[in-house]
Amino acid sequence: MPHAVILDGYTLNPGDLDWTPIRSLAESLVVHDRTLDRNDILPRIGERELALTNKTPLDRSTLEKAPRLKYVGILATGSDNVDLSAARELGIAVTNVPRYGTMAVAQYAIGLLLEIAGHIGLHSEAIRLGRWRSAPDWCFWDRPLMELDGKVMGIVGYGAIGRAVAGIARALGMRVIAFNGDRPPKTEEAAKNDPLVNFTELLSASDVISLHAPLKPETRGIINRASISGMKDGVVIINTARGGLIVEEDLNDALKSGKVYAAGLDVMAAEPPDDANPLVSDPNCVITPHVAWAPKETRARLIAEAAENLRCFLEGRPRNLR
Repeated sequence: MPHAVILDGYTLNPGDLDWTPIRSLAESLVVHDRTLDRNDILPRIGERELALTNKTPLDRSTLEKAPRLKYVGILATGSDNVDLSAARELGIAVTNVPRYGTMAVAQYAIGLLLEIAGHIGLHSEAIRLGRWRSAPDWCFWDRPLMELDGKVMGIVGYGAIGRAVAGIARALGMRVIAFNGDRPPKTEEAAKNDPLVNFTELLSASDVISLHAPLKPETRGIINRASISGMKDGVVIINTARGGLIVEEDLNDALKSGKVYAAGLDVMAAEPPDDANPLVSDPNCVITPHVAWAPKETRARLIAEAAENLRCFLEGRPRNLR
């Protein structure tokens, strides 16, 4: 049996789950919580045939110098941390885990929107500070509240997560439109429920824009000064996809001017963001630390699927190849 290493296992399994599904497929498995120093990556792979990574980068130089490496299992959906072209040239199979967190991320995107609409955390904290006891009226609110019924949700990226968000939005009484680039919808039912429009139409018609597109050269910075100018005044922007979809300086300017009413971001261009990033302190921007994917149920599913990817590779019938 081959030998395996997990280069950064802590965020996936901080101790509340079991590595047995993967451990059972290897002669040995070494799990590192983190590999923060790039100089440690190659020594930790060593002579092992199997390497699993969440966010630890595996570039061409590393792959070329790993003498026995035959398989890289990405413990996530995104694969931008691995040089896929180099891996193919070197005969190294690379797999990812798609669709493990569809409903968790969709739930979280709507959660960010509901926080913006109701300022639930803000008002809960006000209670703890004694504000309700000292209020002259039987209720109070510090920020305007928003009803979502009847508003237009624009989905950018109409894959599995985008369609799941659309379903929840419809349940809230929202009308949904979607932009999916040149790709057709995966199901006729989805197309019937949510009209596909071009990007310009989506920008001008949407009260809320939720991003679910992959980060590619053509989508990097898709939310920028020019595209924001084509949006409705007072639009809400939600991003649970990739931080690089947004030009953060342009979003910050739009929040300051009021063109964008609020933003809910679970991802940033640099993670963690620098303290000097003005979005971090903007009261109209809700930011969370890239956790939409992270419910325990979702992480357990990811481990099981990663183990199945590895099993299929070892049996000569690889799946989820990148």
